[in-house]
This record gives sequence, structure tokens and C-alpha cells, in this order.
Amino acid sequence: MSHRPAVHLAIPVDDLPAARRFYGQVLGLPEGRSTDHWVDWDLEGHQLVTHLVTTAPQPVGSSQVERHTVPIPHFGLLLTDERFHEYAQRLRTAGVRFDIEPYLRFAKEPAEQWTMFFRDPAGNALEFKSFRDESMVFAR
Repeated sequence: MSHRPAVHLAIPVDDLPAARRFYGQVLGLPEGRSTDHWVDWDLEGHQLVTHLVTTAPQPVGSSQVERHTVPIPHFGLLLTDERFHEYAQRLRTAGVRFDIEPYLRFAKEPAEQWTMFFRDPAGNALEFKSFRDESMVFAR
């Protein structure tokens, strides 16, 4: 069995059934192990764990990128163009409000990418993006 590096991310949620609807039904992530206070999700091969807490997370701040205000903190995925647009359509169909609607950022530059920002029901900010050229993810 080969091993490929994957990220493990644990995030707070204040309503586990709402998290199950969002991550399982809206995003369509496969559910893994769970208890009455946490659920594992397969986030494109990465382990995302939603942990039940008594209060929703609070945003820390924001940062300006191009003309947009980006929520801080946030987490997300680097996707293929096809998967990016599939997720964007799933979110639109479910009526999820975007903090930043899907758009092409850094057009005609080496780091050209599709990006979108949205929140789960607990207020955790997510960014999904797709680079035109994946080799430019860390380009300077």
C-alpha cells in the first residue's frame, strides 16, 4: 500500500446535524468514522474532522487580495478546473451564500486561478481554487 501525504484538519462546529447536511449533502463528501461529538469527512483524500463545540467559531479578521476581502482564517482545496466548477454548481444549487463568488483571479498572470469563498453553517470560511497551471501554486 503506497502512502501519499494528506492533511488532517479539525474544525469547530456548533451544530453537528447542520455540519452533516453541509459537508455530506451539499458538498457531497463521504462520511467516515463518527461519534456523537465529531465526524470525519473525506475532503478529496484529506481528513477533515468536524468537532462539536458549544459556540460557533468567530472570524479573526480579513485581508485584501485584488479587489476582494478575504476572510481570515480560512482553509480549502486546490482542485482541477472541472472539480472546481462542479463544487461551485453544487453550492449554487444548494443556495449557499458566497463571501466571494467564483471568479478568475490574477487573469493572464502566472498564478491565474479560479477561486471562491463561502462558509459552512458554523461560520468556518472555506476557499476552493483551481490554478490554470498547477506548477504555479508556489511560484514567486
